[in-house]
Amino acid sequence: MGDDHGWQVGDDEPVTTIAPLPLTNTWIELEPLSSAHLAGLDAAVSEPDELFRWLSLWRIGPDGLAGGLDRALAAAARGDVVAWAIRRRADGRVVGSTSYLDIDPANRRVEVGATWIGPAWWRTEVNTATKLLVIGHAFETLGLERVALKTDHLNVRSQRAIERLGAVREGVLRHHVRRPDGSWRDTVYYSIVREEWPGMRTRLEAALAAH
Repeated sequence: MGDDHGWQVGDDEPVTTIAPLPLTNTWIELEPLSSAHLAGLDAAVSEPDELFRWLSLWRIGPDGLAGGLDRALAAAARGDVVAWAIRRRADGRVVGSTSYLDIDPANRRVEVGATWIGPAWWRTEVNTATKLLVIGHAFETLGLERVALKTDHLNVRSQRAIERLGAVREGVLRHHVRRPDGSWRDTVYYSIVREEWPGMRTRLEAALAAH
């Protein structure tokens, strides 16, 4: 993401595709996810049950993290997601992953999700810098109108993190999807729309400056 804060796609221009481009800012690099990231991602995982219990795309089974990576890459190959590995610039370590989901170019919207960061980098600059980059790319480069985020109603830590970003809580979809264990999940939805982004960007940059 560059220094140009204007929209790169005009309101009358259709968004036809969203490609997995490398993205970078002062704090992190987002690299299009590949099998070459497995070792770095595996090294970032210390508490897989806590990390992946909420993430169906990255759920850990008998095949371990490799299976989650394979599912993410297969979804990316189908065009269902745009997936990145998160690399921390301070030490060059791969520390997690994030994605665009629910991609709808015709209606100028995506969801930011399937995000996980190794516990060693919780409460650091990584999550804020990641959201600054992927949400900024959606609005400033792709010219999208809406970015959504969602989480399990039981995942209070994730809800608080989304609310700290300044996203608007829209409501709860009851019995929305099944969890891997077969129980029903209520899903909490949040969103940011384009006119809200400049203020949010300022807040995120201020938070990062404090690290």
